[in-house]
Amino acid sequence: MMRPLFLGLDIGTQSVRAVVIDEQGICHGYGVRPLDTTYPHPGWAEQDARQWWQAVCGAVPEALSRAGITNNSVAAIGLDCTACTVIPCSLDATPLTRALLWMDQRAHREAAEISATGDSSLRYVSGVVSPEWMLPKALWLKRHRPELYARTERMVECTDWLMYRLTGSWTLSLNHVAVKWNYVRPEGGWSQALLHRVGLEDLAEKWPQQIVPLGQGQGRLTATAAEQLGLREGIPVAQGGIDAYLGMLGLGAVGAGDLAMIVGSSTCHLATSPTPVLGSGMLGCFPDAVSEGLYTLEGGQTSTGSILDWYRRHFAGTQQVQAERTGRAIWELLDEEAAGVPPGCDGLLCLDSWQGNRCPLKDPQARGAWVGLTLSHGTGHLYRSLYEATACGTRHILDDLRSHGFQVQRIFAGGGGVRSRLWMQIHADVLDLPIHLPAESEACALGAALVAATHSGYFNSLKEAAASMVRLREIIEPQPSTKAIYKDLYERYRKLYPALRPLMRS
Repeated sequence: MMRPLFLGLDIGTQSVRAVVIDEQGICHGYGVRPLDTTYPHPGWAEQDARQWWQAVCGAVPEALSRAGITNNSVAAIGLDCTACTVIPCSLDATPLTRALLWMDQRAHREAAEISATGDSSLRYVSGVVSPEWMLPKALWLKRHRPELYARTERMVECTDWLMYRLTGSWTLSLNHVAVKWNYVRPEGGWSQALLHRVGLEDLAEKWPQQIVPLGQGQGRLTATAAEQLGLREGIPVAQGGIDAYLGMLGLGAVGAGDLAMIVGSSTCHLATSPTPVLGSGMLGCFPDAVSEGLYTLEGGQTSTGSILDWYRRHFAGTQQVQAERTGRAIWELLDEEAAGVPPGCDGLLCLDSWQGNRCPLKDPQARGAWVGLTLSHGTGHLYRSLYEATACGTRHILDDLRSHGFQVQRIFAGGGGVRSRLWMQIHADVLDLPIHLPAESEACALGAALVAATHSGYFNSLKEAAASMVRLREIIEPQPSTKAIYKDLYERYRKLYPALRPLMRS
């Protein structure tokens, strides 16, 4: 009997990945296509939605070819996307402008205004709305591009747009709206008072009306999409969700005290709790975002892997030449230089707020800095300091969770960042916690396939699917020899933001 195969689509910031995975979590084929991001102004970030679909249409046939399967072999499709990447479009999904990428911070004033309302729904987001989310971005568009806003028939996210391209039906993902749209299901959904108070009473008319829980729905692949993807018409398409949330499932971080750390262009931290954890510096505590009756706690760092990419593009010319000459990956060469630098970088301290601080400070105007540079520091010091700073940012989030009664016991790491064992070791050392690395590093794509497998009926629950499809590769233990060094580093790191904040504001 042929083993069932499931297609996971992972639409990240820098690329689209398609994977064909079986019921044991083994990848049989994958395809990748790059995505471009433009930065028109400081703090802005945009993408072309049409390129998302072009990339999907390239990555899926590549994955099928590498898997050596026919288009009849895929039992179901799962989808994850960045969040909150907002695209104004027409009813037939034609984009009216470039999408405002999740990391876009232009709506920080609108976010502050929405937060200042003190609406009761905001207690689920620790009282602070992020400028990355739907309401601030929609309000910015209404104020700054009113003609575009008036012409917009659908104001949706990347996930909603791609679900329409796959199935021909407009839906909203409960996962997205519970996390990024201030939708509180236990309290009746949208806060109409909040929408009216900030002048967005007409926004709901631009949203699809059907809200579907993660991994559910009646969507089927259309004939048009099937032809473009090289698949058969009618394949079930599970309701998609946020990449990091699917990544939590793909890492197997589904137990009490487990925390998923998805390390990509940004880093997301996710954990589930049977009771709400309110008032912390986390992005929020979201009811029913993944599973009925559970709260998902989310924290995150706006820029981590994107800082490393920034460094490679602007300052790693020598390593790039060497990489091209030797055929090695540039990040391997940079890691070798960083590994030759002692923990603590000989006094060099870095603040990792290149694109603001998402958690726990929630300051979109925070900026990055190096402090303590001397003529004895080299490129290895600079690169290692980025690793140490981003790990300190995660520790700050874990400390905030602990102060609000949630104790992290195990960390499961996934995403592109886990390719660097040095970065993961530094995380283990700075956090003083073991880092669990699953066998499949592309946790988001695996999570999308896992959701597809559950949607198809092969598994009875997401937790059952995770138990079968997620396999552990390695546990990285913290090194006792670095504990005192990183305790001191972290204390200095915590002092850096308050000291520099007045300069950042000016």
